[in-house]
Amino acid sequence: MELAVQKAIRDRLISYGVITVLVPAAHIFDTNQRPAPMPSIILGESQSVDEGTSLRRAHTRIYHTLHIWAREASLERSKAIGAAVAAAMQLGRLTLPVGLHCADLRVSGQRYLRDPDGEHSHGVVTLEILIAEALP
Repeated sequence: MELAVQKAIRDRLISYGVITVLVPAAHIFDTNQRPAPMPSIILGESQSVDEGTSLRRAHTRIYHTLHIWAREASLERSKAIGAAVAAAMQLGRLTLPVGLHCADLRVSGQRYLRDPDGEHSHGVVTLEILIAEALP
């Protein structure tokens, strides 16, 4: 389920022109190290939590982190990318595979930091996605 959500998030990001003007689609990916291309959006960590709303266990909340990286001394570009990410997430529910339904999607947090090297800025955007699973 988490991988399907991650793919849907990436699809949303690369299909939103405001983002791809700021970050090329090829720089929006899942990696385990600071990316060489700048700027970039890294599909980061995720966590699934049972919502506990029914005995069927059909509702899961997924917390997904996006990391924004830019080569800049300020936070201006990272914040602009973060704002574009938030706008993209407000376009509606994510498109998921059959059997999964995006019941809710929201940006629950944004944080912007200066990297200690003085050359990079780093944004951390947290998404919350409520998934309803169609169980037999």
